[in-house]
Amino acid sequence: MSFIAGAALVAEGESFESPTTSDFWWPLIGGDSNWAITRPAVVFLISALLIGWFFVSVTGKKLSVVPSKRQFMAEGAYDFVRNTIGRDIIGSKDFMRFVPLLLTCFTLILFNNLAGIIPFIQYPSTGRIAFPIVLTIIVFITYHVVAVKTKGGFGKYMGSLIPPGLPGWLKPIMFVLEFLTYFVIRPLTLALRLFGNMMAGHLMLLVFIVGGEYLLLHGGNIGLQGAGILSFASAILMTFFELLIEFLQAFIFTMLAALYIADAASEHH
Repeated sequence: MSFIAGAALVAEGESFESPTTSDFWWPLIGGDSNWAITRPAVVFLISALLIGWFFVSVTGKKLSVVPSKRQFMAEGAYDFVRNTIGRDIIGSKDFMRFVPLLLTCFTLILFNNLAGIIPFIQYPSTGRIAFPIVLTIIVFITYHVVAVKTKGGFGKYMGSLIPPGLPGWLKPIMFVLEFLTYFVIRPLTLALRLFGNMMAGHLMLLVFIVGGEYLLLHGGNIGLQGAGILSFASAILMTFFELLIEFLQAFIFTMLAALYIADAASEHH
């Protein structure tokens, strides 16, 4: 809902309507209940192309001893994911083969989180549940493939879900609980954590901005108009706080992905 929309409400004498998740539905092509190409989908696709082009353009030529700005940014992102997340969590023995996946997750999520505060986009693509789900599926396919290879087969992997030393009557119960943990609960929480934080943060900003606009235009007295100005100021402060949250969510998702993969690659899983 824009400033123009708020002015229209004032002109028509309508009461304030708080924004809802339905305001985040922006079909560009289609739009019915079956399918649509939406603005977040286009942003996600463009971000993937831009990130791919950025790293290829930097690494496709000889790197200089004194890095350019683009080389400095690429090396900084790579070193952060490689050393802080990959090597420190997965371990120096196995981490390198998973760095491309972790780097892709981190940069793709970070870019699409930051889209929530980029002018003319102003919506995090990860605030649409489909995108966190797809990334989570990729992470857990990797997780289970690594676990099967580490255990020496699918049957042995399933058997490893039951802790040793349990009485016979307890083993089926523990198998069901462990199966739900590794195949349902962990993937679900990984996707919902990213989606929920991005959706809630953007919705909170929208409430303060639209509410401030309405109070400023339709307050009727200086007190309410002053509250509208305060609401705008709070939205500006929360935008900087949201910037921190957007980075943290990209980091947390990638870190948890590394933790899960490290667990799968471990002989003690």
